[in-house]
Amino acid sequence: MNAARLSTIFWKEFIQMRRDRHTLGLLLAVPVMQLMLFGFAIRQDVRNLPTVVFDASRTQQSRRLVQRFEATDNFRIRGWVGSYTEALRAVDRGRARAVLVIPEDYARSLKRSRPVAVQVLVDATDPTASQSAIGAAQLVGLRTNIEMTGAQVLGPAGAVQPPLDVRVRPLYNPALNSALFIVPGIIGMILSNILIVTTAMAVVREREHGTLEQLIVTPLTRSEIMLGKIAPYVLVGLVQISAVLVIGHFLFHVPIRGNLLIVYLASLIFIVANLGLGLFISTLAMNQAQAMQVSFFFLLPNVLLSGFMFPREAMPVGAKWLGLALPLTYYLQVIRGIVLKGVGMAELWPQALALIGFALLFFTFSTLRFQKQLG
Repeated sequence: MNAARLSTIFWKEFIQMRRDRHTLGLLLAVPVMQLMLFGFAIRQDVRNLPTVVFDASRTQQSRRLVQRFEATDNFRIRGWVGSYTEALRAVDRGRARAVLVIPEDYARSLKRSRPVAVQVLVDATDPTASQSAIGAAQLVGLRTNIEMTGAQVLGPAGAVQPPLDVRVRPLYNPALNSALFIVPGIIGMILSNILIVTTAMAVVREREHGTLEQLIVTPLTRSEIMLGKIAPYVLVGLVQISAVLVIGHFLFHVPIRGNLLIVYLASLIFIVANLGLGLFISTLAMNQAQAMQVSFFFLLPNVLLSGFMFPREAMPVGAKWLGLALPLTYYLQVIRGIVLKGVGMAELWPQALALIGFALLFFTFSTLRFQKQLG
């Protein structure tokens, strides 16, 4: 091996890298930005779980119990509801992840030294967040009973019974099976990552291969060219959804409690949004390397900030706001709501409306960026 020839090719590659300042900037800046963002955003300890309260007692004692739950920092009270049905509806819509149900005779039972049970409903579609909530609820019951030891009563067999019985009921995933949480999320990850990367290469590949000139001289409008490029991938995305749903149902025993037609309708909107984002990236990049780097810049936030792996309730406020700028965040709420909870568009229309907005926005941007001229 000739050292002089080897050093020459090394120096040539460094010069070429220095000339491509956009690619060099992405190589140096993206890791630093992602480290700063994800280092602060990723948290496993779930705090401030959105919680609603159904307080049928409406007494000073019941309000004190609510304060005990909120003091753990695991529950953040989002409001009060007037019925058990309304409480479940709040969980279905994603407005709350936990519900505290206090019975009407709560204060009366405590005054008469009789045991009383309160119920905590937890959305267990995310096992990580639900386990933290279950543990915190049980801890509140334990601490309350320790402080109320003077009010202990004897059970039927003469055993001492605690005055407060906190009963936790995990909803939708009582066994806390992580597969029920992961498999629906994989649908969104597959659609988002593969489609963004594939379409991001579309216009760039045409430009590098010289076939973009043939498209430019055709009578096709910019919108027609963009629609023609995403049409085949829409079909591919729908096939991917079908494959994951079938395998997830029969292999991982993931139930499909909602309407499949709504699943495909929401997925179609999500597919168009991701294809539009991929095309927009392809109009920004000058070569395939830049297109890949910009695509990966979106892929990591998709994984880490959308709620696919880490609970969004554990993230700081800034990371939550960034997550709201990702279509995957809304799609995960839709797909998990339909598949695991069995809810429909009546509960999930805000997320569906957000997906429609993303689809229109990205497709419009990509169409406006694409110019029917070279250079």
